[in-house]
Amino acid sequence: MKEARSDKKTNRSKISDTDRLDKVDGGNQEIVFSGLSETALTTVLGLIAVALLLAGCLCRGLFYATDVYPMVLMASGSVLIWFVLFIMCFNAPKTRGQLGIAQWLDYLKRLYEAIMQYAHFRWMLWPLGITVWFGLHVGMDSVSVQGSLDEMLRWSLLAIFALLTVMLAARANGAKWFACGWQLAGGLLMLSGVLAACGVLPLPYGVMRTADPEISSAGARLGGLLQYPNAYAAVVGMYALERLAAAARAIARPLSAGLLIAAVLPLMPAQAALLLSESRGAWLATGCAAVAAFALQRRGARVPLLLATAAPLACAAWLYRQLAAAQLAPAPVPGLLALAGAWAAALLGTLLLCRLWHSGARARAAALTATVLAGITAATVAVASTADRMAAGVGTGLSRLQIWRDALKLWTEAAWLGHGGETWRNMFRAIQSSPYVGGEVHNGFLDLALDTGVIGLLLIAGWFFFTLRTMWRQAPQLLPSVIIFGLHGAMDFDWSFTFLWMIFIWLGGWALSSPTLQESAADKKRSRFLRPLSPWPQRILTGLFVMFWLGGTVWLAGQQVAAEQQYRLAMSKDSGDTERKALLTAAYKFNPYRPDIAISLSRTLPAKKAESILVQSLSCSPVSPQLYRELGRLAAQSGRGESAGNYFEHGLALNRFDASSQSQALYWMEQASRRELAAGYAERGRQTAAAGVKIYERYRQLAEEVAAGEERNDRRFGLGEEASRYGDNLRLLALDPLASEVTRKSP
Repeated sequence: MKEARSDKKTNRSKISDTDRLDKVDGGNQEIVFSGLSETALTTVLGLIAVALLLAGCLCRGLFYATDVYPMVLMASGSVLIWFVLFIMCFNAPKTRGQLGIAQWLDYLKRLYEAIMQYAHFRWMLWPLGITVWFGLHVGMDSVSVQGSLDEMLRWSLLAIFALLTVMLAARANGAKWFACGWQLAGGLLMLSGVLAACGVLPLPYGVMRTADPEISSAGARLGGLLQYPNAYAAVVGMYALERLAAAARAIARPLSAGLLIAAVLPLMPAQAALLLSESRGAWLATGCAAVAAFALQRRGARVPLLLATAAPLACAAWLYRQLAAAQLAPAPVPGLLALAGAWAAALLGTLLLCRLWHSGARARAAALTATVLAGITAATVAVASTADRMAAGVGTGLSRLQIWRDALKLWTEAAWLGHGGETWRNMFRAIQSSPYVGGEVHNGFLDLALDTGVIGLLLIAGWFFFTLRTMWRQAPQLLPSVIIFGLHGAMDFDWSFTFLWMIFIWLGGWALSSPTLQESAADKKRSRFLRPLSPWPQRILTGLFVMFWLGGTVWLAGQQVAAEQQYRLAMSKDSGDTERKALLTAAYKFNPYRPDIAISLSRTLPAKKAESILVQSLSCSPVSPQLYRELGRLAAQSGRGESAGNYFEHGLALNRFDASSQSQALYWMEQASRRELAAGYAERGRQTAAAGVKIYERYRQLAEEVAAGEERNDRRFGLGEEASRYGDNLRLLALDPLASEVTRKSP
């Protein structure tokens, strides 16, 4: 009888689980998928999403636009493949008496409803909205059409990735795929970096070396696969805190030694990678997020969180001290032994603390005492190892404040709409108040404000709010990782790495994959997506928009990829002049918006055609000093000194702290004056020389101001000997056009 009751109870639970899964996946009884089809669709979708996440990790974090273009094609193709499989697996019940067009219309209706059953489609509309906004900037008066195109493609990739994660989150086993992808990506980043620091794994540009104590106290910092220590530290910190929360949940209850070790296994190398990055901002952001994680824990789970931290952190600090002493370049065998020893000590220490915590009162007191001592030891070792940089690193902070002040002034010029994509990278040389090096604004919010204005910030704020609210309700263990993403993004340019936004999307999708949310979404008969429209216009408009979006994205990305390939072949050493010209022409046809392609092509063409191409490129990049400099050179070679002077003045106004550009402008002004004099235009030659003298005087005065000031001169701006010689020559030509024996050396 007992066995019969047990079997009956088991069967009832199986039926109940099956009903719940059918409710989640099917959405309604009219849409039929076989069990095998459901499993296959989920597996394919999970593999696609995880593959894209790992590809973003391996492609240097997708910082460069040239890495984003192939990813866009890969993601778009993946969406197409999955939808084809979805349609193949979809089985709409055939209705009796319907033939021809009516039956097909009914099939399309049911297919549309099946697709729109996926929950939280609105969540992926936030990055799609930013994509559309950058697309509008392409047609508006932006500082760089190419920059706006690059940002549009980048956010389109993020929207596609968000679409995939939303669909995966709606599947019954989606949460398992999110956990798997997180472990693979985080483990790959963390372990490859630590092995590179131990001298075991050769990782190109994985370790940044410098002799500047303001940048590194050890002389080397770990950048890992992202090749930038600060962004790498932020990702590792996000991974470490999520794993720390999982380890705390494991320690809170008695477990076998094997399960406990599996739970705390990634903690020590993750914390070691965080320390080896020497990123003070990431340390601060991780510390604030760790405090938030401690506060979010229930009272009974707070002490296990500390117990899970203690031994791995102390061992990570010891390993950091050993590797820093070797400047992250130890011999492979000693490095591997140090890693293995620290890792084993961390696991054994955590196992011991767990056993003590689940023993008597005295054992608990001993565990707490050991935890406090381990924390003090780790803090002492870390602070002692980075004390020099902490003392010398004030200058970089002040320089960053200066960058933010300049960025705020630039933002007020287009506060609501923004200036378009890559505003700071294109305009910082024109507005910087001192000669600092700052191709990035080092603040994600400011960067977005410059590009998209208040409208873009509102879109990002809405996306953040929706994601945080979902996490707060469904997955609070993921909140600390998102806090790191937000805090460190306000201190550095992490958000310029597309991979970090993919991490944010992955965490949001993980929170959306909660079974509670899936069941509540399955209760809705229809999605609220475009609900006010009547059924058929809704379906037609949705289909047309998706086709236009994905098709346009693929076409634009393909054009960018083709242009990049042609340009690289043209710039290779093996290509001859004729072949180079043909390749550059093809590259320019594929993408006429890139200034570097236009400049390279112009140097292979006659003067008039070259100037026409440069002027056309200038209309797409109106703040490019390189284009103005090239136009000035062409005008000088043609003996048009007045035009050359105007071009050089505009170019130098956009890049006044560049000593090389200043010197080249003076050289070409001298050459233009000489050509005019040789052609018999004495007065024009004198006026050209006088214009060159004005350029020289402004250059000299600016160099004196920089030398007399106390601000940083990272660009080493000053008055060079060659520029002084060109200035003297121009003075002679301006005073006496017939002066002889004037130096004619090229810069």
